[in-house]
Amino acid sequence: MNDLGSRTFWPRLWLRLRLPVREAVLPFVVARIIVLGALGLAHFIVDRTHPATVGVAARAHEGLLGWDAGWYEGIAKFGYALLGHQSLRFYPLVPLITHALAWVPGISDGTALIIVANVAAFVATVLLFALVRRETGDVDVARRSVWFLSLAPSAFVLVMGYAEPVLLCLAIGTFLALRPGGRSSEIAPNFGLAALLGFGAALTRPTGVLILLAVAVELVRWWVRLSQGQRRMGLLAVLAPLLGVAAFGVWADHVAGDLFAPLRVQLQSAHHGGITDPFATLEHSARGLLHHHVGTALHVPWIMLAVVLLVICWRRLPASYTIFAAAIMAVAVAGSNLDSFERYALSAFPLTMAAALLLRPPKVERTALVLLGASLAGYALLAFLNIFVP
Repeated sequence: MNDLGSRTFWPRLWLRLRLPVREAVLPFVVARIIVLGALGLAHFIVDRTHPATVGVAARAHEGLLGWDAGWYEGIAKFGYALLGHQSLRFYPLVPLITHALAWVPGISDGTALIIVANVAAFVATVLLFALVRRETGDVDVARRSVWFLSLAPSAFVLVMGYAEPVLLCLAIGTFLALRPGGRSSEIAPNFGLAALLGFGAALTRPTGVLILLAVAVELVRWWVRLSQGQRRMGLLAVLAPLLGVAAFGVWADHVAGDLFAPLRVQLQSAHHGGITDPFATLEHSARGLLHHHVGTALHVPWIMLAVVLLVICWRRLPASYTIFAAAIMAVAVAGSNLDSFERYALSAFPLTMAAALLLRPPKVERTALVLLGASLAGYALLAFLNIFVP
């Protein structure tokens, strides 16, 4: 890039990002106020009630580094070998970024992990606004989308040291690369960028590999209009997530002697579990309310809502969005338990877009935002009190 180009690039980039950044700030800040308030309330409850269950006090004390965040922090600090076979279910990209940031003097691994998660969450919010505005041409729909993403019941993990914010960045970025013209058919996908982002997504979370389905749909849609070079790059973009998974598997085979160790650990009954009948799992979860298993029963209404939103995706959004969201939901409900369903659904960001398209009237939108904010506070509090599994 010449001097003139470099002088004009950044101002032009800021002009394109100014509105998305401005619209992302408030929902980002509000979500963190709610989650940190819930954490403060959890500490207050623990300090005043002194619960007999040790896990409750410990979970509140861990705060933003609790649950799976503790694993990511440990991997960044000590590596996989010292943490044993169970650590292999946590994919390496977030620990690697965290470890790199922790080299900065004065930044611990835990602090670095929280920084990585929250910066990624803000970037994902900005990218979502840009994507929805490009796809729909409606700024109001884009604004609602970022609010719904930020205040979703499971969005407290976007404040904690989880990998979901990075996955959202990479997944939304992939869609921006695949659909540079939105619904316009005049601008071909950037399959090179999609390949790079898809590879990263597959190294972030197990569900990251599902982005290949969206890439495949767009490749088929564009196939007859692509040159031979573009077709080869498109095929590489489809394969890139598989290559990411394979790279982690080869590394696991080198360290643990098992190419499929990350998958085997994830399929253990103590985690997501093997493939089971989703209707039987749903029935079991619904019965949990009768036996005071509140955390289990809370999944059921959100699954029903997710199905409705998936139908809206199918009717109102291009096929690549629907297939990607449906694949994530299928993985989420196919396990032997529904723990973390809401967190899985959070990664299916097209559901957020569907909600924004559906809830257009101002009164309905305000009501939804109030309910979502209350749900975010409630779920965060339950997680910090060791009642709800994020």
